[in-house]
Amino acid sequence: MRSGRGGAGRGAQGARRIRGGGALGTAELARVHDYVIVGAGSAGCVLANRLSEDPSTRVLLLEAGGRDRSLNIQIPAAFPKQFHTKLDWDYATVPEPHVDGRSLYIPRGKSLGGSSSMNAMLYVRGSPLDYDAWEAQGAPGWDFRSVLPYFLRSEDNVRGASQYHGSGGPLRVSEQRSPRPMNRRFLAACAAAGVRPIADYNGPEQDGASPFQVTQRNGRRFSAADAFLRPALKRPNLTLAARATVVGVEFEHDRAIGVRVRRGRRGEEVVRAAREVLLCGGAINSPQLLLLSGIGAADELRAAGVAPRHELPGVGRNLQDHPFVTLIWEVTDTRTLYGAEKPRALAEWLLRRSGPLSSTVAEVVAFVRTRGGLPAADIQFHMGAAYYEDHGAESYGGHCMVIAPVLVSPRARGQVWLRSAEPEAKPAIITNSLSAPQDVDSMVAGMRLAREIAAQAPLQEIVLKELKPGAGRVERDELEADLRRRLMLIYHPVGTARMSDTEPDAVVDSQLRVHGLQALRVVDASIMPLITRGNTNAPTMMIAERGADLIRARAPAAAPSLQ
Repeated sequence: MRSGRGGAGRGAQGARRIRGGGALGTAELARVHDYVIVGAGSAGCVLANRLSEDPSTRVLLLEAGGRDRSLNIQIPAAFPKQFHTKLDWDYATVPEPHVDGRSLYIPRGKSLGGSSSMNAMLYVRGSPLDYDAWEAQGAPGWDFRSVLPYFLRSEDNVRGASQYHGSGGPLRVSEQRSPRPMNRRFLAACAAAGVRPIADYNGPEQDGASPFQVTQRNGRRFSAADAFLRPALKRPNLTLAARATVVGVEFEHDRAIGVRVRRGRRGEEVVRAAREVLLCGGAINSPQLLLLSGIGAADELRAAGVAPRHELPGVGRNLQDHPFVTLIWEVTDTRTLYGAEKPRALAEWLLRRSGPLSSTVAEVVAFVRTRGGLPAADIQFHMGAAYYEDHGAESYGGHCMVIAPVLVSPRARGQVWLRSAEPEAKPAIITNSLSAPQDVDSMVAGMRLAREIAAQAPLQEIVLKELKPGAGRVERDELEADLRRRLMLIYHPVGTARMSDTEPDAVVDSQLRVHGLQALRVVDASIMPLITRGNTNAPTMMIAERGADLIRARAPAAAPSLQ
């Protein structure tokens, strides 16, 4: 896809925008801002909006990436075309011992909107039990009843306002613009296999099958930059600096007073914060920045050539992500995403914002428990009328259906750590995926259940043959071997700056303040103590909504009475 024209905040009046190092940029960076936000991703865009609501507060938002006007961002089905480009931080793990020594790819958005400009736009909050577990692990005020108002505050759901959904908020939540007909067959096959339909997986219960709710507006991606940042750029007290890479936090004693920034070929510049520095870089970049600033395990910092400033061993630990594997069938149904790149499909999207390019690829979801005794789902199925393998890089010359079991309650824990003291060096990452036997059991059970669903009459009527892993692989050891050979991560890293008031490996407290330091908070997916059961973009924006209230010392949003 070609790149569109335009830049951040085009048409906005009043906002100061730094465009990579001109005189305006130098003057603006020299000012002291009340809050300096690092990262214009899902959380950073929310914070920039909410903090700048107060006209007396000066807010600076720093983003290492550039503008978000590429058609590969705007066109929903084109999201895989951003992978391994300048729009991607393009991370990968070290060789993982439990997946045949392979390195696992971790894309992260590097433009305005961050990963909300790169993801599949699937709006999933997780199970209410996830947030109750956060509170039980030392995070008071983060139980489901307490966080639900912050989901509602963001939301402009096409379904309208209800006990579990908001209307009139900045973030549009829609249905699929042009759903594939195969979706109905999958839902019927799920019912035949014992997976019930559910009207709203973002309601009081999660288990069941349903079309995905998506963050789109009229068939176009609606990212956190679209929803939160662009409206806020009209305010004169918000400054956005793109292509500005933060390389360290500045301190006076134990108080954060600003950050060091690199822009282009310039040397480092110091940007000062009168009140607080707010890290919103995500589960890879935020711990990396803390470590580069000397905050972490002292022995590991010294090994990387960084002088320790503050002992906090939990930084970078507790990494969690959702692993997945695809099962793919060739089908007779020709109304799939095969051929979606043809000029006719592009013309339809450009003219009407409809057709196959408005698809999120995975259009239907099913949450299931693979064994008795589980408190909530352990597997989330993504179903799409497409061939999706190797993160979209591998193709097939025909019409296909994919059912992907995703492990949403992994026991494996990984780590992010420094390779060197140079900020441009990518950090080392390991997820330890499939290291826990229970994770392997759930994934193999998910593969078998995917086959069971595909064998039901509504889908069997259109199936020609199984392509992945192949019908000949039926024994447990064969499926496990295939799983270890093809397993991928589904782009949901969290947990590397764990939130807790009580746990010894916590990095931030329940107010999101870094333990033992002043005027420094982390406000992004890295603070999650436990990964949520489902896609993590909606919870990340919720964290920033609640974080804004904490920073502004506002009373918590009133918790609803749930029935």
